[in-house]
This record gives sequence, structure tokens and C-alpha cells, in this order.
Amino acid sequence: MEADETKRLLDRLSRVEGQVRGLRGMLEDGRCCEDVLTQLLAARSGLEQASILILDRHIEDCVLDSESATPEMMTKLREALRLWSRHTVQTN
Repeated sequence: MEADETKRLLDRLSRVEGQVRGLRGMLEDGRCCEDVLTQLLAARSGLEQASILILDRHIEDCVLDSESATPEMMTKLREALRLWSRHTVQTN
């Protein structure tokens, strides 16, 4: 994984970590269920996005070799992953 990708992933995970700490505080403060659920969904979305970054890198580095993975193929694969992610988050 390249340095800029690692930084993006670490930044995203830091945000999720902050959201989870915020959730704990919300529960301790007795915040309403809707607020807690909204924060839970935000943390979940952040983890989903981190998963996509890792999966994208895994497919590019470990599944496909550099000769068979054209830029067009990688673009289509990334689009399919994002479509799948949006669908699974909405239906679960």
C-alpha cells in the first residue's frame, strides 16, 4: 500500500475511532436512541469505506497481476465494489 493510501486509511480509521468514543459518551449521557443510531450508522459507513480501500488494494496487488489488470478493468471493478457497498449498507 502506498503512503498516501495508508494515510487515507489511517485518517478514516481515526474518524471511526472518534465516532465510537462518541457513541460511548452518548450512551453514558443518556442521549436519545435516534442520535445514537445516527452515530452508529456513521461509524459503520466509515468502516465500510475502509474495507473498500483495503479490498481495492488487495484485488490490485494480490488477486490480479499487473499484466492482466488494465486501468479500465480496475475502474470497472472499483465501480462495482462501490455499487455493492452502497447496496449492502442500504439493505441491511
